[in-house]
Amino acid sequence: MSVRYGLLISLMVFFSFKGFSQKLTEQPNVIFIYVDDLGYGDLGSYGATKIKTPHLDMLAKGGIRFTNAHATSATCTPSRYALMTGQYPWRKSGTGVLPGDAALIIPTDKITLPALFQQKGYKTGLVGKWHLGLGNTVQKNWNQKITPGPNEVGFNYSFIFPATADRVPTVFVENNYVVAQDPNDPIEVNYQTKIGNEPTGLENPELLKLKSSPNHGHNNTIVNGIGRIGYMKGGQLARWTDEEMPLTFLSKAKEFIESNKSNPFFLFYALTEPHVPRMPSTIFKGKSGLGLRGDAILQLDWTVGEIMNQLQQLGIAKNTLIVFTSDNGPVLDDGYQDGAVTQLNGHTPWGVLRGGKYSTYEAGTRVPMLIHWPGKIKPQVSDAMLSQIDFIASFAQFFNKKLPLNEATDSENMLNAFLGKSNQGRKVLVKQGMNSLAIVRGEWKYIEPNAGPALNKLVDIELGNNPLPQLYHLTSDLSEKNNVASQHPDLVKELSDMLQKIKDKKN
Repeated sequence: MSVRYGLLISLMVFFSFKGFSQKLTEQPNVIFIYVDDLGYGDLGSYGATKIKTPHLDMLAKGGIRFTNAHATSATCTPSRYALMTGQYPWRKSGTGVLPGDAALIIPTDKITLPALFQQKGYKTGLVGKWHLGLGNTVQKNWNQKITPGPNEVGFNYSFIFPATADRVPTVFVENNYVVAQDPNDPIEVNYQTKIGNEPTGLENPELLKLKSSPNHGHNNTIVNGIGRIGYMKGGQLARWTDEEMPLTFLSKAKEFIESNKSNPFFLFYALTEPHVPRMPSTIFKGKSGLGLRGDAILQLDWTVGEIMNQLQQLGIAKNTLIVFTSDNGPVLDDGYQDGAVTQLNGHTPWGVLRGGKYSTYEAGTRVPMLIHWPGKIKPQVSDAMLSQIDFIASFAQFFNKKLPLNEATDSENMLNAFLGKSNQGRKVLVKQGMNSLAIVRGEWKYIEPNAGPALNKLVDIELGNNPLPQLYHLTSDLSEKNNVASQHPDLVKELSDMLQKIKDKKN
């Protein structure tokens, strides 16, 4: 072989590898870890001292820790709807917390977060909690293909449970089919009337290994010694146990990563922790000293560590962007007597914030958010105001792709802030509690008047409802202790008018 020819081959190989590297950089793997009911003060990197979260703290240390990041809503279904669609959930009826037999609420003919990645050639996967409905109707046959679902809104692969762990049916659904479904033991689900002869938490409390709290509704069909919301019969082989469920999700997430390690992938990994019922795997029980809720957070942290270790072992960690955040703020007693209240031991899941899950106050929607991309994102703390609703527009910008007209219109391009290149976040953000909306503009937050109850007595959380306007200066009063609306009537009117204008906007 001549020297010239050898040199030509070397150059071809060099540029070939250079091009491959550039391609990987332009299309990193993206893992979105979405947890359930985790509070602003639940992680060591956010000030927690009573519980250890070393893997998430490592993620925070190596990436961006956001101090002003938000779910759109203080409950799970609407937050997930906004994340998937780029639309404020309160614009569409039927986006409240869904029962386990609800129909799909994500449109199949519009852009979604996974569909955006799919259009760029990514393999897209969903593992974990869904809670956005399945099928076209409430009445559905759980023993046949259940469609439409995640696979019809942008996911190539899905392994989920339909709603939340405290609601029936307590089954896994993989690519539209219930796993381990037995045709001789058909599944039936009903949220209105008791079906079958199986024990319920109301009628057979002696069978419960985890006692239900009074008046929360977690006293219907008993599965794995735990009363659920809703009635279920059949599907005995298909029912998961709470202790195995998180490890199953982890196994499926790792399988998806392994199968797609050679190509760009988007994995939406929706953990159920620390949502009720808190029944972590046995190896974590009693380890936190904070009751089963604390144990579930330890399990969550370990799970994230397992994913990080796998990425390192596969050699793809440097080409993988990880987003970690929660769907809403914390709650302690949300239906079960699991030690979350009695063993709190000085831990403050809400940090310095007021309220919690269900609340229009800050602890309802201000949540931990970490973004980690080795070599691409410099370690830092960012106070940019961001919302999960902005991921669609931001990733569209990342891919230099124009979103369809009149779709994801509430989503704003915050790419530079998400990547740590700017501290400039949103100028205005609307946040949703159970009964009212709030608008934040800069350092000011306005909560619209609402005649609903001030306190959710079942969970002991202030909801932010007040028949009078509320105005808080978040820079000096992040805990929202001082309502200064009466001192700034012009500002109250200005923010009220701005909120109304956003509500009236056609989407």
